[in-house]
Amino acid sequence: MASRIPPLLDTYLRLPPETSLVLLSGVLGSTTNWLVLRYLYSLLSTASDPTARQDRLVSSSLDGTSVIFVSFLRDYAFWKDGAGKLGVDLDALIQKGRFIFVDGLIGLFHASHSHTPKHLLENSPGRKVLSTTVLQQLGKELEDAVAQAQRSSPGRRTVLIADQLDLLLAASGDEISSQTLREMLLNIREKVHSSIITVSADEPLISSQTTSLEKEHAAFAVSLAHDAHLVLSLRMLDTGTARDVSGVLRATPGGGNNSIEWAIEERELLYFVAGDGGVRVFERG
Repeated sequence: MASRIPPLLDTYLRLPPETSLVLLSGVLGSTTNWLVLRYLYSLLSTASDPTARQDRLVSSSLDGTSVIFVSFLRDYAFWKDGAGKLGVDLDALIQKGRFIFVDGLIGLFHASHSHTPKHLLENSPGRKVLSTTVLQQLGKELEDAVAQAQRSSPGRRTVLIADQLDLLLAASGDEISSQTLREMLLNIREKVHSSIITVSADEPLISSQTTSLEKEHAAFAVSLAHDAHLVLSLRMLDTGTARDVSGVLRATPGGGNNSIEWAIEERELLYFVAGDGGVRVFERG
């Protein structure tokens, strides 16, 4: 069984405060996949799991938390396999109404639907496929997913996780701007307890800003950091690669963190992702 919640990250991976936004940023070679999986574990692990910490159970499972997971770069099989290594059965959670997967990859970007199994392109309870990059319609489909989650799990807190939402800026040409994408996200955020968003933060997308895409991407990422309660940033080691270190994790309060109760301890940690998906997080030195 892979490592679940590294102790040094325990305070960061709890259920986010109401209306808050958590921003996860990564770069090529230091992706946020393992962090997203640990958020899934923290939010969806059940009381039957003997290794789940009691404080996490109280904050998420026992109070009741459901998750809407929108993924634009990776399919359901990828997340199901990763979550399974942590002891989280996404199929079972779908049946219980606690998890809805929204596929933003197959329906929008698959080269040929004629070679895609029909069942992967069809909506089913707990599984939805986005069908358009038209932002108004896309927002409507996400609103429908939120409404379904809240009907299936009345009284539970609903958390939105959107993996690589910034891909829409590149995939839509000039049809979607950072401002309209942020407005769509704000509209969805108003309907859920809290949101966790991942974006790419590679230097050409953030610092260069020579093309319209780079400018729009940087504006979107910066606006999310300004709105966020917590920012967890991943990057490669400044000195290059190391056999026992995968990268650096930096935790900082975002511009939207005005809560004394939920104050964020700013710190920088090292992490190592093993071949089996296990993760070790440790301090320098």
